[in-house]
Parts: sequence; C-alpha cells; structure tokens
Amino acid sequence: MENRSDAETTPFLSLFAALSYGIASMAMVFINKAVLMQYANSMTLLTFQQLATTLLILFSRGMGYTKARGVDMATAKKLFPVSVFYNANVAFALASLKGVNIPMYIAIKRLTPLAVLVAGIFSGKGKPTTQVILSVVLTAAGCIIAGIGDFSFDLFGYSMALTSVFFQTMYLVLVEKSGAEDGLSSIEIMFYNSFLSLPFLLFLIIITGEFPYSLSLLFAKSNSFSFLAILLLSLVMGIALNFTMFLCTIVNSALTTTIVGVLKGVGSTTLGFFLLGGVPVHGLNVTGLVINTAGGVWYSYAKYQQKKSKPPKLMSDLEAHRK
Repeated sequence: MENRSDAETTPFLSLFAALSYGIASMAMVFINKAVLMQYANSMTLLTFQQLATTLLILFSRGMGYTKARGVDMATAKKLFPVSVFYNANVAFALASLKGVNIPMYIAIKRLTPLAVLVAGIFSGKGKPTTQVILSVVLTAAGCIIAGIGDFSFDLFGYSMALTSVFFQTMYLVLVEKSGAEDGLSSIEIMFYNSFLSLPFLLFLIIITGEFPYSLSLLFAKSNSFSFLAILLLSLVMGIALNFTMFLCTIVNSALTTTIVGVLKGVGSTTLGFFLLGGVPVHGLNVTGLVINTAGGVWYSYAKYQQKKSKPPKLMSDLEAHRK
C-alpha cells in the first residue's frame, strides 16, 4: 500500500478514487448478498471484514509497505464517532439485505446524497449551487419512483436500509472533516476505523445472540469450497471498499462519494433484476432509473462547471492546509 499525501490531489487521482470506489461498491453488494444467502450472521461477517482490514494494515506497516502512523490515543478518541457511524451503517445495510432485493436496496440507499446535502447545509458548509441542489433532488426523486414499483415490500428491511442511510450520511461528513482538518491519509483513517470497530462489533455479536452459533455454523460450512471462496472474496473486497471509500471522500468530497454510489447503483440495479434471485421488471423501476441517471449526469456536469470557475490553489495554500 502506498501512502501518499491526500493534499496532493490531481485530476487523475480524483478520477481513480471515484472509479475504484464505484467498482468496489457495486461488487460488494452482490458479494455480501451471496454470502448472506448461505450465512445469515451479518454482524459476524462484518467483524471478520474489519479484523482482516486491521491485520493487513498492521502487516503492511510492519513490512514498510505503508508509512501510516501508529495509534495515537488523541486521534483515536476523535475518530471514534466515525467508526461508530460507519459500522452502524454497514450493520443496518447488511441486515436490510436479508429481506430486501438488490434493486430496491440500492434505490433506498440512493437517498443518501440528499441527506448529505442537507447535513452539509446545517453543518455550516454553505449552500451548494442551484444546479447541484436540483440534480441531487432529481436523483432522489428517481429513487422514490423506482421504489414504488416494489411488490415484495419488506417493512423491516426498508426500515434497516433507511436507518443505514442516516448513519452513512453522518460518517461521510465526519470522514471529510477529519481528512481536511487533521491531515490524515485514507489508510490511516481506514486503520483507525477498523481497529476501533472491533470491541464495538464483538459486543454486538454477543448481545444479538450470533455468538457462539455463528462460529459453529462457520465451522460446519468450512468443508464447502464455494462458500469459503465467496467468504474470502468478501473479506478482500471489504478491505478494498473501505480504502476506496475513504480515499474518494478525502480526495473529492462526501457528496461526490455518495453520487458515485448512486451512479454505480444504476449498474447494480440492472444486474440485480437477473442475479441472486432476480426481481420482476416494472415500468416504475425503469422510469425511476432513467430519472436517477439523469440526475447523476447533471450533478457531474454541475460539479465540473463549479471546479472550472474556481482559481487554482497555490502550493502555499496546500502547505498551510497540512499544518
């Protein structure tokens, strides 16, 4: 892992961060769904993913592959809310996948950009441009229209997904703030997030009753090569998703990260109609996807115009930003 300064942002790095996050995020939805169809213990799965991330970063730092700084208690205390919100988001998202099909899960999660936009206004970030506001509202409208066509409504699953939207909004805003104010790299934020998650997740798998049943079930399935392969892939992609998500949020912004998630959701939704159980095609779903895509394209154009109108930052500004 190469740990470069997040302040040294280039157009290529911004594009790479957005694309890699979109690909990892889209793949992760299907991988998690495939695992949960065979292994319903979502909290235990998340614990394994965070443990794998922590061990990998510790190994990389010990071997000199990354220059990520060691654990600092003051920083850990400051990033603790990020970890809580992140794990709450993933936990509720995994719980929703048990009962909600992939297209409708993605449709609900697409409400996150609107929530991030509102949170940014109330946190004093300033009012976005009219085009940005309208494009995000259009994107959210497409999500709602697509969701109306769901004939396999699951109240519990929908509640879990909506709660996940709230927690995802909170952690994205906090990650953007941490990267800008504290000068932390994406790898360092990822390490703190994974490390601080473990006690919280261990507590949850105990009080939810997953432990020790989840471990005995895991051992019972250990003789299945296909299950072990998809589980290992889930752990690897969990690391990739964490890294690309934090990188995209720091290099770009919290709102950009959520919009990338919206755009990748178009492909995920289309595939979700045919993979892992499938979903009956409905006119409302197609209409909602078209509106959603139009909103995403409009947002991308609005952000491009906004960046184009801003004067380039001087190197002295970057140095002052680091301090």
